[in-house]
Amino acid sequence: MALIAVNDLSVGYGSQIVAENINFKVEAGDYLCIVGENGSGKSTLMKTLLNLQKPVKGEIIKGDGLKENEIGYLPQHTDVQKDFPASVKEIVLSGCLGRSGFKPFYTSADKKLAFENMERMGITELSGRSYRELSGGQQQRVLLARALCATRKLLLLDEPVSGLDPKVTAEMYSLIAELNKEGVSIIMISHDIGAAVGYADHILHIGGNVFFGTREEYLGSKLGRFFLMRQSRDDESMPLFKPRKKNPYSIMMSEDSGTAETEAGNASEETAAETESEKASENGVNAEQDADNGNEKKEVKDNDR
Repeated sequence: MALIAVNDLSVGYGSQIVAENINFKVEAGDYLCIVGENGSGKSTLMKTLLNLQKPVKGEIIKGDGLKENEIGYLPQHTDVQKDFPASVKEIVLSGCLGRSGFKPFYTSADKKLAFENMERMGITELSGRSYRELSGGQQQRVLLARALCATRKLLLLDEPVSGLDPKVTAEMYSLIAELNKEGVSIIMISHDIGAAVGYADHILHIGGNVFFGTREEYLGSKLGRFFLMRQSRDDESMPLFKPRKKNPYSIMMSEDSGTAETEAGNASEETAAETESEKASENGVNAEQDADNGNEKKEVKDNDR
């Protein structure tokens, strides 16, 4: 049975629907990336999966022994989080509370788990440091170690590389991919479609149109091809990180580059023609106006005589 199965889901606030007609499932070991336009409801869907808000319609079924408190969560990085006054060790340890409930003291097992996850994220030497003193990349590693203390099954990541420089971004994606190889299922929201198709094995696209399927199916769909091509044109510096397998996105882009250039050329020619036509029209109007002005001046002079 799937870890999570979503059936005919609508999400939003109160009775106001932000995204609807959502159907997908996540099996053990899957890597699902959620993409879509800004404001399409990606973060709202994530909060609904975490039971932080109720669905407007539909159902979310958790199976394969997955419990509510066995989901690790890495939220979007905010300015408030960046300035949190606690040590790295304290923050990582707090991830054990969701799994084992509130208690006055951490057990030796909790401390062992926290140390293992700090070691896993390469931050053991930072354990005594204040979280607020760390770089953005180090802070994200701390929060990822904390999320791992809550789960061995499923991680939900909301824009985990937002605001990070390209080098740290690539390192973070690599860490997440390694966790997935170790058996942790991933559900990640990303605005970076290049990385999504490079790492994820399934894509959920929400918004005006909804798509769920494998990476290959998404690349072959009209929605996927349109979204990829448009984003690449909007952001020419969009990075493509080395995936576990050859990135089909780079293949698709090379195949479509001729078509895209032809379309762009045609659009440029049409725009140029329209501009020339507009100029000619404007010149004609100006010539008529000049002629009218000349006639008016002549009439005034004749009258004066």
